[in-house]
Amino acid sequence: MASSDLAASYAALILADEGIEITADKVITLTTAAGVELEPIWASLLAKALEGKNVKDLLSNVGGGGAPAAGAAPAAAAAGGAAAEAPKEEEKAEEKEESDDDMGFGLFD
Repeated sequence: MASSDLAASYAALILADEGIEITADKVITLTTAAGVELEPIWASLLAKALEGKNVKDLLSNVGGGGAPAAGAAPAAAAAGGAAAEAPKEEEKAEEKEESDDDMGFGLFD
């Protein structure tokens, strides 16, 4: 079962790499050519899930955390001095939080 799922994913990647629309028929054709039997329902679900999406963009944005950080750096540089002062304020806030942790007694006192 896992090999058929993997084969369907690879078929979708092959189609996306070639710039061909991902359809259930094309996924089944590729998996059959690879010698993997895939139920048509899975090919149909995969095609519907990827319909209208750019698979190459999905692959390059795995994790999602990197893109906003890269976009935030130029914006911070454009902001100038205000952006430079923000980290200092955050550091002061962290120092206050740390000093509040020590209340003079411990868990096992």
